[in-house]
Amino acid sequence: MAGKEIYHKVKDKVKDAFSSSGPETGKGKTKLSGLRIRHGYHLVKGKSNHPMEDFLVAEYRQVHDHELGLFAIYDGHLGHIVPEFLKSNLFDNIVNEPDFLSDPRTAIRKAYLLTDEKILEKTAELGRGGSTAVTAILIGSEKSVKVVVANVGDSRAVISRNGVAKQLSVDHEPNVERQSIEKKGGFVSNLPGDVPRVDGQLAVARAFGDRSLKKHLSSEPHVGEEPIDENTDFLILASDGLWKVMSNQEAADEIKDIKDPQAAAKHLTEQAVIRKSKDDISCIVVKFMC
Repeated sequence: MAGKEIYHKVKDKVKDAFSSSGPETGKGKTKLSGLRIRHGYHLVKGKSNHPMEDFLVAEYRQVHDHELGLFAIYDGHLGHIVPEFLKSNLFDNIVNEPDFLSDPRTAIRKAYLLTDEKILEKTAELGRGGSTAVTAILIGSEKSVKVVVANVGDSRAVISRNGVAKQLSVDHEPNVERQSIEKKGGFVSNLPGDVPRVDGQLAVARAFGDRSLKKHLSSEPHVGEEPIDENTDFLILASDGLWKVMSNQEAADEIKDIKDPQAAAKHLTEQAVIRKSKDDISCIVVKFMC
C-alpha cells in the first residue's frame, strides 16, 4: 500500500474516532393513518477507550404506497464495523423481502438471518466482531397502525400504554439459553468477569456476526407485533447501557411528562449516566398522538 493511501486511511480512522466521541442527537415527525408520530434520539459514548460502537436508524420511508417508520438500535462489540454495516443494510433487506407487507414477521426473520449470512461471508472485510440489534417498524394501513419489533441480544424495545410499560423485545441471556448453547457444543461461564457469557466471551446468546462463536451463538430474532392506538403513549428503543441501570417502568415514568421526544431521549441517556452506566448509551423515543 502506498504511503499516501496509508496516511488517508489513518486520517479517516482518527476522524471517525473523534466524530463519534460526543453526543449525537436529532428528531423528526410524520403522519401515519391519521396518527401523528414524532421521534427523537440521543447517543452518548461510554467510558471505554474504543470509539463509539452504538449506531441507530430513525427514518420514514415509502414502500409500495405504504409509509413506514423505521427505528433501530445496533450495539456493537469488538468494533464498530458490524453495527455500521447493519445501519446501512438491515432495513433494506427487510423491506425488499417479497412478502414484507403481507407477512412482515416472516420477512423480518428471513432478513435477519440473510443479513447475518452476509456479515459472516464478509468477515475478511468486517472483522471478527458482532452486534446486537433491536428494530421497530411502524406500518400504517387505512384504519390502523401497528409496530413490528424484532431483536437479537439485549438492546430493548419498551412501549408505554396508559402509563404502564410493556417490554416488546426479549433479552437473549446466556443463562436462559444455556441448554441450547450446550447442545451445540458450547458452554456458559461467569469467568472471566461476573456475568454469564457464551464460551466465556459474549454476554448475549444471540447476535449478528461473531464468526468464532457462531456454532454456539444464534442470530434467530424474536419477532412480535403490537397495535398502536389511542391508549399508546410512546415507544422506547435503547441499548443495554440504559437498561443495565433502569427498569422498563422507571424509564417510562422518567419521560411520561416530557412532550418533546428528543428531550425525552436525552433525559433518559443523562439519567443512565447519573446512575453510573459506563457503557455506550443510545436511545430513541417515539411519541404518538391521535
